[in-house]
Amino acid sequence: TGHGTVDTAVECMKKGAYDFITKPFQIDQFLLTIKRAAEKKNLEQKAKQFQEENIRNLYDLNLEKSRLKTIINCLANGVMVINRNQEVVLHNPALMRLMEISENIENPIPLTTIIDNEDFITTLKQIQSNEAPENEFISQEINTGKNILRAISAPALGPDNSIVGSVTVLEDITAFKHLDEMKSDFVNMVAHELRSPLVSIRQQNSVLVEGLAGPLQEKQQDFLEKGMKKIDSLLELINDLLDIAKIEAGKAIQHQVPINIGQVISDTVSLMESRAEEQGITLSYSCQDLKPIMADPKNIEEIFNNLITNAINYSPDGGNVTVSTQGFGEYLEIKVSDTGVGISPEELPKIFDKFYRVKSPKTRQVMGTGLGLAIVKGIIEAHRGTIDVESVPDNGTTFRILLPVINE
Repeated sequence: TGHGTVDTAVECMKKGAYDFITKPFQIDQFLLTIKRAAEKKNLEQKAKQFQEENIRNLYDLNLEKSRLKTIINCLANGVMVINRNQEVVLHNPALMRLMEISENIENPIPLTTIIDNEDFITTLKQIQSNEAPENEFISQEINTGKNILRAISAPALGPDNSIVGSVTVLEDITAFKHLDEMKSDFVNMVAHELRSPLVSIRQQNSVLVEGLAGPLQEKQQDFLEKGMKKIDSLLELINDLLDIAKIEAGKAIQHQVPINIGQVISDTVSLMESRAEEQGITLSYSCQDLKPIMADPKNIEEIFNNLITNAINYSPDGGNVTVSTQGFGEYLEIKVSDTGVGISPEELPKIFDKFYRVKSPKTRQVMGTGLGLAIVKGIIEAHRGTIDVESVPDNGTTFRILLPVINE
C-alpha cells in the first residue's frame, strides 16, 4: 500500500495479514516476505494436522487401554504386573478373588501384600535379574491355604528389550488337584490290591518251577516259566505305578543324606557289567569334579538303574554306554550316553510322558512299562534338578541331568 500508516498496519494484521509492506519496496524484500508467509502457512497446516493426528492417537490409545482393561478385568484367571521394586502395578478383580482379598487395593502396592510365598517371590527375582531361562515361561504351584493356584510368569520387556518387571497369570487348579489326588489314590489302592495276590501266585509258581511239588514235563515247565515272566512284568508295572503315585503325591523323597554320586555310579556300573557283556556292549564311566549332593539314596540308585538299563537295552551289539559327571557351577552335571538306535525329533518331546514308548521296529523286542523315564524325571525334579535329552536317530542318545550340590 501507499498509505503506510501505523493504523493501517494494525488493521491489516488484525485481519490476518502475515506482514505489511509499504511502497516503494524492493522486489527481493517482497519475494522474501511472500516466501516466509507461505512457509508459515505451511507450518500452521502441518501443526494443525499433527494436532489432529495426536488427538486421534490419544483417542485410539485411550480406547485400546479401555479395551485392554476390560479384557483383563473380565478374565477368569488372575493377572498381575510387577515392577523391578517388587510392587504390583496392575492387577484384575480375579486376582483379588483367587487370593481372597475383599478390600480395594490401589496400585502400586508391595507384592507381599497380595502373595507372601517365598518360592514365588524368588522366582520373580530370578526372572527380573535375567537368571531364568531365556524366552521361557516359568510355571509353579502356590498353595494359599484354601486354593491351589498355578502361577505362570514371564519377564516384562521395555522399549529397548530390557527387563522392566514381570507378568504373572494365576489359574485356580484346586479341582484338578483334587481329581488328580483321587486318581492317584485309586491307582495306589488297585496296585496294592493286585500286588499281594500276584506275589502269592509267583511264590506258588516258583515252587512248581523248581520241582519242589514233583517233577514236571518239559511242556509244563515251559508254560510255567512263561507264566512267571508275565507275572514279573505285571509286578514291574505295579511297582512303577506305585512309584508314580508317590511322586505325584509329593512323597518321592523319604529321607535325604549327603551322597557321593561317584560311588553310586560305580556300584551301578559294577552290577550292570555282566548284562552289558552278554549283549556285547562296553559299559564305562568317568567321574571328575565331584561334590556331594543332598538326596534320597534309593531314588538316586533308581535313576541310574533305569537310565543305564535303557541305554544297554537300546544299544546294538558292539555298542558303547558311557556315564560321565563333572561340576557345573552350583550343580553336578551327569550324562548317560549310548550309541543305540536313537530317538526321532518328533518323539523327543514325548519321551518323559507316562506310558509313552518309542515306536520303532528296532525297539519292539525291548520290554517295559513306559513309566521308567517319567519316574526318573519326577525323582530328579523332586530333588530340584533338571533332565533333558539329545538324540540322533541311529547314532545314539544322551540324557543330561543337573542336580544341585551341597553348598559348603
